[in-house]
Amino acid sequence: MHSSVENVFGIGAGGHARVVISALQEARVHVAGVYDDDPTKLRSEVLRAPVLGTIRELSDAIDGHWVIALGDNMTRRQIAARFPSADWLTVIHPKAYIHESASLGLGTVVFAGAVVQPGARIGQHCIINTGATVDHDCVVGDFCHVGPGCNLGGGVTLAKGVFMGIGSVAIPCTSVGEWTIVGAGAAVVADLPDRVVAVGVPAKVRRKLEI
Repeated sequence: MHSSVENVFGIGAGGHARVVISALQEARVHVAGVYDDDPTKLRSEVLRAPVLGTIRELSDAIDGHWVIALGDNMTRRQIAARFPSADWLTVIHPKAYIHESASLGLGTVVFAGAVVQPGARIGQHCIINTGATVDHDCVVGDFCHVGPGCNLGGGVTLAKGVFMGIGSVAIPCTSVGEWTIVGAGAAVVADLPDRVVAVGVPAKVRRKLEI
């Protein structure tokens, strides 16, 4: 992402969108506008970016540069599937640290204070939230959300759609299955299966998810 990018549009106009837009603005990228299906937000602004219309009104073939500014993992997947040819922008806050050997997928956003260490591979449309750390050689699948203050040790693997809650941790070389939710402050010390909610220290499965 660089300041020469023009015509950047966001999908979403809520609290998460404000953080995405602020990251773009800190990188001196102009946000031309955002779209949101909440009718109460029409004709309003999000950090000076106008709400231009609803997501439903968008053509399936959209022009310009785009970012999905929605915190929910499944919703980001649905939006990305609807617009497969969109020019998705990878957003990096200037005060984040990304090692040159790390990789970030299209549509991923990395917020202020986040750290992505050597060899880490982040998929598409992920969120590496404020102050989160992704250590060396981690693999983060598409549509994951690594919450504020979360710490992933070296070699951790998050499968597609994982949500790591605020302040959660995963010790080195553990893995978390697809679409699993790890609660705030939880500690992953052993592998977790697909589609469960795990909480506590150590993190234990509390229930299954029907996804």
